[in-house]
Amino acid sequence: MNESWPQLENKVAIVTGGASGIGSKITAHLVKNGTKVIVSDLNVITGEQTDGTYHIQCDVTNKESVEHMVTKATELFGTIDILVNNAGVNLPRLLVDFRGEKPEYELSEKDFDFMVAVNQKGPYLCAQAVARVMVKNNKGVIINISSEAGMEGSSGQSVYSATKGAVNGFTRSWAKELGKFNIRVVGVAPGINEQTGLTTDAYNEALAYTRGVTVEGLGSDYSKTIPLGRPGKLDEIGELVTYLASDRSSYITGTTVNISGGKSRG
Repeated sequence: MNESWPQLENKVAIVTGGASGIGSKITAHLVKNGTKVIVSDLNVITGEQTDGTYHIQCDVTNKESVEHMVTKATELFGTIDILVNNAGVNLPRLLVDFRGEKPEYELSEKDFDFMVAVNQKGPYLCAQAVARVMVKNNKGVIINISSEAGMEGSSGQSVYSATKGAVNGFTRSWAKELGKFNIRVVGVAPGINEQTGLTTDAYNEALAYTRGVTVEGLGSDYSKTIPLGRPGKLDEIGELVTYLASDRSSYITGTTVNISGGKSRG
């Protein structure tokens, strides 16, 4: 059998939050290219799946849970070549509920701690545990899923934006630390994407309030805000991650790639 263009056959990858949303598309594209994928997710039952992936239930905010997941993955597959830090949460919240109508949509310490734990502490715990394996192997790729919000800021999503800005800082810093071990660290920052099952009514209601619009008003004319005139497809993110995970991108490290159709502050 001829190898595929990315040449990822028999590489071993961990995708956190890989059971739904963007993570499930990343998983599917890696599998399609011959990668052995461990889906690390809070909402799965540990065991082998019919699609060829292996699921390990894991809480990325808990050090013991993360270390158990990485140990089990290494025991099962012998090594880890790729880590995709994808697990994340987003609760739209205003710094100040200036209208005074929905105090539940004003940022609380509980909301702050939850988003920081999943989006910032999670990638650190997973990268640390996996990097121990990669340093021994003198090779590996860590891909951090960030967000355009981490580059540009986002009204009503300040903590989400701040955690993704922190992830961009991790990407640059870890690349400097781990380069001598032939480990690349790259970020991927999606912009506005097609909706997933994770785009719940509760999320839309919160986002609409923080933006001062109705839920119906959240839909916008993308031709005015995105140069390519449409939201991104999850498959496009999966394909970018597949490329960055492969040796085809062997000189890319310490940077975050925007995949946003050209959308920016302007």
